[in-house]
Amino acid sequence: MKAKQVDFSKGSVTRNIMRVAAPMLVAQLLNLMYNIVDRIYIGRIPGEGLLALGGIGLCFPFITLITAFTNLYGAGGAPLCSIERGRGNQEEAEKIMNTSFCLLVITGVALTILGSIFCRPILILFGASDTSLPYALPYMRIYLLGTVFSMVALGMNPFINSQGFANVGMTTVFLGAVTNIVLDPIFIFVFQFGVQGAALATLCSQMLSAVFVMRFLTGSRAELRLNWKKPSLHKKYAAEIIGLGSASFVMQCTNSLVQIAGNQMLGTFGGDIYISTMTIINSVRQILDTPVLAIADGASPVMSYNYGAGKYDNVKKAIWVVTLLAIIYTAVVWVLILLFPEMFIGIFNKDASLLTVAVPALHIYFFAFIFQALQYSGQTVFKSLNKKKQAIFFSLLRKVVIVVPLTFLLPYVGNLGANGVFAAEPISNFLGGSACFVTMLLMVFPELSSKKKN
Repeated sequence: MKAKQVDFSKGSVTRNIMRVAAPMLVAQLLNLMYNIVDRIYIGRIPGEGLLALGGIGLCFPFITLITAFTNLYGAGGAPLCSIERGRGNQEEAEKIMNTSFCLLVITGVALTILGSIFCRPILILFGASDTSLPYALPYMRIYLLGTVFSMVALGMNPFINSQGFANVGMTTVFLGAVTNIVLDPIFIFVFQFGVQGAALATLCSQMLSAVFVMRFLTGSRAELRLNWKKPSLHKKYAAEIIGLGSASFVMQCTNSLVQIAGNQMLGTFGGDIYISTMTIINSVRQILDTPVLAIADGASPVMSYNYGAGKYDNVKKAIWVVTLLAIIYTAVVWVLILLFPEMFIGIFNKDASLLTVAVPALHIYFFAFIFQALQYSGQTVFKSLNKKKQAIFFSLLRKVVIVVPLTFLLPYVGNLGANGVFAAEPISNFLGGSACFVTMLLMVFPELSSKKKN
């Protein structure tokens, strides 16, 4: 495989963003397959697919927590690495990458041990019933075995992208996703392992992705090398990585908190079918989020590199490019959801009773999706330019301050019931997204203009 590198210091800003975003889009779509394909196949298990789907949904908060720690070190380290590369400090960039690797492995081992010990009470806390626990528990126990592999693969991949090797980052995910797609039907239906088969397929795919990432970052083609034989954890950089990565960490942790709150309230006001509906809506959300996340992630190393290199006009251009593309995309998605909700729900299950509940829920949940573009744009800028406080604040604002309280409150307002849980999301998109974007404009653009004059 030829590792073609994108040089962020040359060429059009828009072109550089798209050259990184395009393979990252493919990579993220493939990465989505790790869990989405599981849910598609699980939802089609004869006689128990709908109930099994709800059981798997109860595992999401802990899986999201694993992703949160992955982003803490990956999304926290990669922008710092890009900034140092822009400044020409290759040795410092390499130290940051090696520190992130150590943090990922240490945390992965800890989560595996703790999760395995407390798996059952955790799932019960998340809202598992006697009927859903037999599906959730075996899936989670097998999934946990791949925690370290998952964290290394997804956490170190941003460091490949930050060096301009977006095609290699795409291949990393491609290998794992194809493995998962091939093994899922074999383990679930041929060997009749059920939900355990889905988890086992995911475990195998995560291992393959992790091996590929390690092989590239320790090989001769990488600009920055990973020294896995003598791992080095630099306290100075660890603090900076955690500080910047806290924004992504908080965002994922609050997603987990929202999932727990939502499952509890849906269980109270609707029962297992509403929990299955939320599982499907979250899955649709993951699918539809992927392109706009790829655009944001493609812009991030371009912003960070040019910020470190002092090319502030390029940073401004990158901000407007990512904002415009995100608004156009989310507007199109909003219209498609309004016109063809059954199409999105039917990807996972076409049960008539499910459609009756899920169609109006999907309409409510995605009502203000276009405002999510403003959140993505603002958060990407704050993260890329090492604005830790602002990135963390707006992650907390949208989820903890707005969504979680509304999830508990709205079901009691005007007899909304379970629909109140789904309504919390569009309200948070409008309020949180608008506040984040406006603050970014008022804070970042004057700073970039001031630095340019100096």
